[in-house]
Amino acid sequence: MNTRIPRRVLLLGGLGVFLSGCAGKFRSYNGPEVTRLRMYKAQRLLVLDGADDVLRTYPIGLGFAPEGHKQFEGDGRTPEGSYAIDRRNPDSLFHLSIGISYPNEADIAFAEAQGKSPGGDIFIHGGPRKGIDPMNKRDWTAGCISVTDRQIEDIYAMVRDGTPIDIYT
Repeated sequence: MNTRIPRRVLLLGGLGVFLSGCAGKFRSYNGPEVTRLRMYKAQRLLVLDGADDVLRTYPIGLGFAPEGHKQFEGDGRTPEGSYAIDRRNPDSLFHLSIGISYPNEADIAFAEAQGKSPGGDIFIHGGPRKGIDPMNKRDWTAGCISVTDRQIEDIYAMVRDGTPIDIYT
């Protein structure tokens, strides 16, 4: 018995597999608007709030020196205070990422008074980076907030630029 698969079926099937792989990290979200993010460093918890209630919560990892407010470039701390989501990076080295508006004017003034740079490029991103097992080393970033790749896909789809984020101790 000779069964032959038509060329059209093979081409369409291959195209479908290719396109599903390309679109894999970009999810859609049609639920309630995320009105605010709250992050609790000590609890390693990120909360996405809607107008009426909590929409989602995620466990997080922090910078390699997580205690205290980020003050200087390279200190390994994650900022504390009120900021906003101000950008997104679909080509992040850490799968996807959304940026936090650190440093603010007070952060810049403090660092400059000490003769140092406040740093920047603080993101919520996927991960972990290659060679880091998140079960063994939760706080591995240089000051960013890490979640799993699947979680950042959801967060990236749900959170819009301009959304406030409050980061607590």
